[in-house]
Amino acid sequence: MKNILFILSAIFILTSSQSQNILSEKNTFTKQDTLRGSITPERAWWDVTYYHLDIKVNPDEKFISGKNTIHYKVLDNRAVMQIDLQAPLKLTKATQNGKDLEVKHDGNAHFITLAKEQNIGDVNYVTVFYEGHPKEAVNAPWDGGLSWKKDNNDKHFIATSCQGLGASVWWPNKDHLYDEVDSMQISVNVPKDVVNVSNGRLRLVERIGDTKTYHWFVKSPINNYAVNMNIGDYVSFSEVYDGQGGNLDMSYYVLRDNLTIATEHFKDAPKMMKAFEHWFGQYPFYADGFKLVEVPYLGMEHQSSVTYGNQYKKGYLGNDISGTGWGLKFDFIIIHEAGHEWFGNSITNKDVADMWIHESFTSYSENLFLDYYYGKDAAADYVIGTRKKIVNDIPIIGKYYNVNQGGSGTDMYYKGANILHTLRQLIDDDEKWRQILRKMNLEFYHQTVTTQQIENFLSKETEIDLSAFFNQYLRTTKIPTLEYTFKNKTLKYRWTQVIEDFDMPIRVKIADQDQWLFPKAAWQELKTPSSNATISVDRNFYVDVKAL
Repeated sequence: MKNILFILSAIFILTSSQSQNILSEKNTFTKQDTLRGSITPERAWWDVTYYHLDIKVNPDEKFISGKNTIHYKVLDNRAVMQIDLQAPLKLTKATQNGKDLEVKHDGNAHFITLAKEQNIGDVNYVTVFYEGHPKEAVNAPWDGGLSWKKDNNDKHFIATSCQGLGASVWWPNKDHLYDEVDSMQISVNVPKDVVNVSNGRLRLVERIGDTKTYHWFVKSPINNYAVNMNIGDYVSFSEVYDGQGGNLDMSYYVLRDNLTIATEHFKDAPKMMKAFEHWFGQYPFYADGFKLVEVPYLGMEHQSSVTYGNQYKKGYLGNDISGTGWGLKFDFIIIHEAGHEWFGNSITNKDVADMWIHESFTSYSENLFLDYYYGKDAAADYVIGTRKKIVNDIPIIGKYYNVNQGGSGTDMYYKGANILHTLRQLIDDDEKWRQILRKMNLEFYHQTVTTQQIENFLSKETEIDLSAFFNQYLRTTKIPTLEYTFKNKTLKYRWTQVIEDFDMPIRVKIADQDQWLFPKAAWQELKTPSSNATISVDRNFYVDVKAL
């Protein structure tokens, strides 16, 4: 990986760099961007219900081949279906009811003309075949694709990563976040000396000559980029966690040489589960269990198969991203990537422009993990410490152009976390805030959502009109600035660098007395007991302060 791994304290954290590369700002878009990012007519008429991805991996040749059987419900009478598969992989054939179908290729989008009449309400299936040398990830997970590596014993060590780039970089599917498949089987054939680990639960291992096929089954809805394939000389250990949903199987797959260190280091996983079930409610995927899987890159939030490559270090590759010391109390990758099980995998944005829903809430979960184990002040130190990562380059929300375009790849993480931390202050009731987060995970359980749905929910549950709050923080790069001046025992104050109608109250201390101010864009006045009174603003609010 880049030198950034070794000089973390001097520049942005790599999770931010990840999204900067994956979802980087673009000003011009191509037809392929539109085909990838929009709900085309050839996507809209059918609802995907089930996939069976059945593939063979040839590690020596860096080659994969196989098929995906796609079950779908007909929503409209149409006959052309869009399936996505990225070059250099080739979609070689499509069949329905044993008959070959016409396929027209347009870059990474493939349009299949179905011969069978598609009647509304019917559940049909089509099988697509493919093969080739998939895009190799040069700097996974930031550029995405297949990582073809070897471990220290010269055994194959292979993994997929495809957030932003899209799952169609390694398997054919309906590659848009708005439609999640209801359940899925993943069958992967590999050489007999290695193991495949994918999402869900292992149902069967078939021995076929010098190979083995691992059959995994996912019972829960899953977004495409959360589907994964990990191949290595894995050994495993497991535990049963007594959680809010009953017994939860927690399994860990690591390279053979790392079993001893992993057995101790992965104790952060049940600690994570305890803290997050407290804050967010029941783990969303009891039916599929929870796994940590070692991979040859840093890590990713693959559903029920969270990938791990943080070198068995606390913090972020041994670094504290907050600079406070609190970031070394936990393994960043375990806590952050597992947090995505609630925000990203259970609650999923429909459009990449709303990726902040995944990253802001999950970055904030790091704060809440610390809150649970070390207290509110430690958690505040941490999240406030991450403000130095904020750049305010472009708004957090991306462009709704149907082109797979995200917002600020940096600020959706720690600006987003500080926005949520500020919202907690406005609510001024920690138990109410906790219940809101838990209700949010019930309300949008296993759903794809929009920013507007999340905004409306939070406004309703907090009983605060948060329209201007979110417009300010999500849709502009301006930091609200509290300007003030003292004169003749009068405090004058106002908001600057704000949008119209921004009127967020703020907690301050004046002459050692805590109180709330209610600034607006126009000057407000408050009588003070002394002309020498001092004012300090609560550090938990993400604002700037300017004395005139």
